[in-house]
Amino acid sequence: MSLAFLYPGQGSQRPGMLRALPASPAATDSLDEASTALDHTRWPAGLDDLDSAEALQSTTNVQLALLITGVAAARTLTDDHHLAPNFVAGHSLGAFTAAVTAGVLTLPEAMAAVQLRGDLMQQVGAGRRWGMAAVIGLRAPAVRALADRVGTPDDPVWVANINSADQIVLSGTIAGLERAKDASRRGGARRWDTLDVTIASHCPLQKPTAARMAARLARVPRRTQRVAYLTNTGGRRVRADSAAVLDDLAQAVARPVQWYDSVRLMGELGATCAIQMPPGHALAALMADSVPAINTLALEDDGIERL
Repeated sequence: MSLAFLYPGQGSQRPGMLRALPASPAATDSLDEASTALDHTRWPAGLDDLDSAEALQSTTNVQLALLITGVAAARTLTDDHHLAPNFVAGHSLGAFTAAVTAGVLTLPEAMAAVQLRGDLMQQVGAGRRWGMAAVIGLRAPAVRALADRVGTPDDPVWVANINSADQIVLSGTIAGLERAKDASRRGGARRWDTLDVTIASHCPLQKPTAARMAARLARVPRRTQRVAYLTNTGGRRVRADSAAVLDDLAQAVARPVQWYDSVRLMGELGATCAIQMPPGHALAALMADSVPAINTLALEDDGIERL
């Protein structure tokens, strides 16, 4: 079996996702490690309220909670059930979780980087109402043309994620996205899904964030990469090149996520099974749709006993 671990990003969060983790030794140790690494001046209650509905109104809290959840779940599989992945791929924020599994970042390093990332992403959008939405039923060239047509300098719209052949995510101002919604329906889209996100990611707005992240990650010690990593920015495989993984982590916030290319490449490289870490099952569904030959599971839905 050639195994891939998939890690979801922002938009997949739900209250209580940390408390829903299995009470396994690896998960417990991961939560203890994360609690020690938390900035307790910002989170006095530690992990107890990081995934509450109120706390998850913050982009930074969402990203930290997703990171910790994904690392704890993956370590449960690798340490407690001896399931070692051949590939790791994280969607957007999930790439930091993938980098921890790949041995490029420690969990405390990833938490510090993700906290900075979340804070910066909110800061660059301050004073405006931003969002993200998925267009389903149109191909990437059509959605890109739509974004160029409806976007304006005051209300820009950009392609942010290419998730599958016909699921494309847009970032932009709320006003720009409303125009894009109307245009997508006129253009024949099957569905428009507004994401649970209050920032615009993977777009030029976040270039200052990418620059700051690159400077921060340049200070991380270079380690031997243990597992092949699929990039967000190019949908390519990285092996034995921790610097390339860190560059992808820094630059992806300002560039579209090439998820469709990543999952198809995993199929070409011989992956036979993929497991999505919690929360949710969106990446498992995308994988099953894009590469049906890969047996795909969502840990939250299927449970460890099915593996």
